[in-house]
Amino acid sequence: MQVLLPPSEGKAASAAGAPLALDSLSLPGLSAARERVLTVLVELCTGDQDTAAAVLGLSPGLRGELARNAALRTAAALPAGQLYTGVLYDSLGLVTLDDAARARAEASLLVFSGLWGAVRIGDRIPPYRCSGGVRLPELGALGGYWRGPMAQVLPEVATGLVLDLRSSAYAALWKPSGEVAGRTATVRVLHERVVGGVTKRSVVSHFNKATKGRLLRDLLEDGAQPASPAELVDVLRELKYTVEATRPAAGRPWALDVVVAEL
Repeated sequence: MQVLLPPSEGKAASAAGAPLALDSLSLPGLSAARERVLTVLVELCTGDQDTAAAVLGLSPGLRGELARNAALRTAAALPAGQLYTGVLYDSLGLVTLDDAARARAEASLLVFSGLWGAVRIGDRIPPYRCSGGVRLPELGALGGYWRGPMAQVLPEVATGLVLDLRSSAYAALWKPSGEVAGRTATVRVLHERVVGGVTKRSVVSHFNKATKGRLLRDLLEDGAQPASPAELVDVLRELKYTVEATRPAAGRPWALDVVVAEL
């Protein structure tokens, strides 16, 4: 099973340690594309600060991110699993997994990124600011920029079941197609409640992320290895999740709705 994750805007600060080594990252087929994005981003952030802030969509309170980006080649790096600190990662709790679950996480999780394309949680990267929706000078929209390199690399990596937990901005970097799409499952979290005697459902962003983090943690701790979206549905139901599945036409991903009554 391979699990596709978004990154998080929240990131841990790096302490002392070795700087980035691009050639040490997983998915070496993305190295050249990573180098191009890194070069453009560093040059942008060492130039006119107003322009850089506008390109990256930074508010005045986040101007410090520009200096951090400018120092990406020399800043201390840390494992991606420690770097990302957002809601999904807090609920996943990688550092508190037992050894077996942690090993499964290191082998199966792929974090998508506007800067790195995709990395494993053990890959050492420095803190940065560059969302998947950014349009960089020379490169254009990063969603479009990454599609070509990803199409060359990801099909070789996306073996077995592909569990896609990405947000829309990062789903744009690579869309499973053909045979891979048929064994891909996307997940949406719906909050179900009764209002005035009528059952209503809604998508809520914050708790969508938290539920995805808990769901992934439960899968890693359980150790199940579903080989298809249909088997994944069975495993999640055994783990006491309420799941509704839509079986797609050939060559399309499965759509799973995880329904929660409490947030």
